[in-house]
Amino acid sequence: MTTEKLLGDCQFCSVVSKANGEDPIGTAITADIWLMMEIPLPWTKEKLFNDPLIKHIQNLCRELQHKNIRVIPMAIAPDKEYSEPGYTRVMRYHRSSKSFAEFDKQEFIVPQSQLFGLISVLLQQPDEIHQFESYQQANKQSRELMVCTHGNIDAACARFGFPIYQKLRQDYAASSNGNLRVWRCSHFGGHQFAPTCLDLPTGQFWGHIEPEMLDTLVHRDSAVTALRKFYRGWSGLTKFEQIVEREIWMKHGWDWLNYNKSGQVLAQDTANKDADWAEVRIDFTSPDGSIQGNYQGRVEVSGSVVSALNSGKEQPLQTVKQYCVSQLKRN
Repeated sequence: MTTEKLLGDCQFCSVVSKANGEDPIGTAITADIWLMMEIPLPWTKEKLFNDPLIKHIQNLCRELQHKNIRVIPMAIAPDKEYSEPGYTRVMRYHRSSKSFAEFDKQEFIVPQSQLFGLISVLLQQPDEIHQFESYQQANKQSRELMVCTHGNIDAACARFGFPIYQKLRQDYAASSNGNLRVWRCSHFGGHQFAPTCLDLPTGQFWGHIEPEMLDTLVHRDSAVTALRKFYRGWSGLTKFEQIVEREIWMKHGWDWLNYNKSGQVLAQDTANKDADWAEVRIDFTSPDGSIQGNYQGRVEVSGSVVSALNSGKEQPLQTVKQYCVSQLKRN
């Protein structure tokens, strides 16, 4: 059977999700550390789960999880313009405090022989990173868009993610004078929202991306409300906090990205596995510290949609709760 025939029989989860109006908000992965490493394609399950270095990273991530530090590892595909033969790029993005605006970045390009040691230091002994100072890169200010094209996990990511990656890479990154880099990356959840990407250093997630919204996404010179339906949430917050944060961002506009933020769930429904409501507080401080305050919001179920969580022939559909912010008050 040809690839075309297989695709013709495939029910793409993101097509079902988008057609049924599933709101992607609240689905961003909450992380303390993002760890990106160049790994040549293809990213088969056998390659990603049996490689000794990747197993080592997974073990270190589990150890940190026990300390309530969530590390999300991610593969990025080497790029003929960005990458150096014989060397591997590693990027570590981490939150510097509970309240923050952007993830802090460290980037290294190391020989293969140094890779194991670098990863160990980055995750176990970050204060000893001076050992790798000669390999550290200076481009801390560059913006990175990580577009999931990982078709080995879900076909929708390759089918819809790759064209968006190409457009971002060719039409935007190529003319950015190095201020924007676009990468093909491995799966980070939410393939029903393909094409989906992670925006760093802000840590914002995007889903159901359309070519028409890319100018606003990249240039940030139009109203943020145009991005509302594509926003999966901010990686610095949890599910219900992300839902409230979107409403606040819609009010404040682009300046909101520069504010230090933190969130907490004050109370939530415990009667249902998927809570029907939650009370959330978002604290914020302006970059110069002159503006401080908090928002308190109530998140409630507003309805439900039917969605597919995976692509494939005759995949079962599931009912997914949809939420809205019914109350929002600034203090």
